[in-house]
Amino acid sequence: MRTRLLPLLIVLMAGVLLALGVPLAASRAAEEQQRVVVDRIDDTARFASLAQYVTQRPTGSRRVLPDERRQTLQKELLRYHEVYGIRAGVFYRDGVPMAAAPAGWSVPERGELRDTFEVALFSRAGHDPRQVWPWQTRGRLVVAAPVTRDGDVVAVVVTDSPTGQMRSRTLRSWLLIAAGEAAAMLVAVGAALRLTGWVLRPVRVLDATTHDIATGRLKSRVAAAGGPPELRRLAGSFNEMADHVQEVLEQQRAFVADASHQLRNPLSALLLRIELLALELPEGNEEIASVRTEGKRLARVLDDLLDLALAEHAAADLHLTDIGELAAERVASWLPVAEDKGVRLRGDCPAVTGWADPIALSSALDAVIDNALKFTPPGQEVLVRAAAHGEVCEVVVTDGGPGLTEDELARIGDRFWRSGRHQNISGSGLGLSISRALLAAGGGTIDYAHHEPGGLRVTVAVPRNRPAPDGRAAG
Repeated sequence: MRTRLLPLLIVLMAGVLLALGVPLAASRAAEEQQRVVVDRIDDTARFASLAQYVTQRPTGSRRVLPDERRQTLQKELLRYHEVYGIRAGVFYRDGVPMAAAPAGWSVPERGELRDTFEVALFSRAGHDPRQVWPWQTRGRLVVAAPVTRDGDVVAVVVTDSPTGQMRSRTLRSWLLIAAGEAAAMLVAVGAALRLTGWVLRPVRVLDATTHDIATGRLKSRVAAAGGPPELRRLAGSFNEMADHVQEVLEQQRAFVADASHQLRNPLSALLLRIELLALELPEGNEEIASVRTEGKRLARVLDDLLDLALAEHAAADLHLTDIGELAAERVASWLPVAEDKGVRLRGDCPAVTGWADPIALSSALDAVIDNALKFTPPGQEVLVRAAAHGEVCEVVVTDGGPGLTEDELARIGDRFWRSGRHQNISGSGLGLSISRALLAAGGGTIDYAHHEPGGLRVTVAVPRNRPAPDGRAAG
């Protein structure tokens, strides 16, 4: 969840910073240009005041009359150009220069300078120039101001400024803004990490605890953690629910154990009476034989129910165990049964160690091997292999039986479930359920899969590292 929530927060924060930074950068560029424009306006106003007193040339003449004031104006413009590198000039209405620097500079026939010049002919001040951005290397600022005499515009002062320094200052301002945005982004990412961690910590704890309970560790609970009050209340409600579920399951287990135990005594008495009755009937009576068989089957079911209740309730007594040696012992124990059925039982069990309850693991392997021998026809093979894979030790039992369908694989291990195709084979349908309960108590698992070309593959796995008190393997 964090990998989805964190990018969303980062994108939102980046959007907010951009929404603030872009207008700020544009404002800084406009402010810098406005400062330059104000300076140029002051300069043009000063030159316009000097030009007011220059002798006006005769109407219709393009010849500029000698004038001391015009010479003074020309010197000021030349000094201004030399110091600041800004072209400046005073032009009559028809574009003839009254004075200009550098010498020979004139108003072009078209372009921004001509447009600014013509605007100034009809107003007392020119319009603000277009914004020049740092990437516009050829951008220039043109500012014009009218020269009035007796209320009439007689000339126009024009300045054409390079923008290199202005663009450099703007770029430096942008870099400072970008650095500030980057710093703010880093702070925001750090805050988002802390925030998501604070919000999601109870969720992660709740998820881990849910997984523990789903895998059989019913005593797991959500530890008190930080986070929003709503999640803390959810954790408390979850613990209450887990307590109720555990209590119900404990009552169910107690009921099964008590019922099995209470039924065994009358059932034993009933079986004894059946045996006594069989002595009074002719030998080979089919009815009494059927009753005896069903009674013994009911006794096995009650024994298995009691074993299942004890397996689900008892804690595992874990030891570092040679899994290969234990599997080899179980193979040797079942060899007589396999030979009697004509099934080849073979073991490939090198020394591999893992943490397990030896008695529980032996019982689970007995149930799995017994199941494999039951369904494997004569002449086929049952193979038991032990190996270590990553964090677990595995005992894999493969048989050459008819196997199971996909639907049957999904149900195998359920209590009292047996395949409809195998109802004629003895069993209570509880053996694999007991095996799963015994293994789960010590952090082990049992899985089922198809075995090619036919049969079933059962994998019994136990952790290689000592499980923590909550059932998970500790490093």
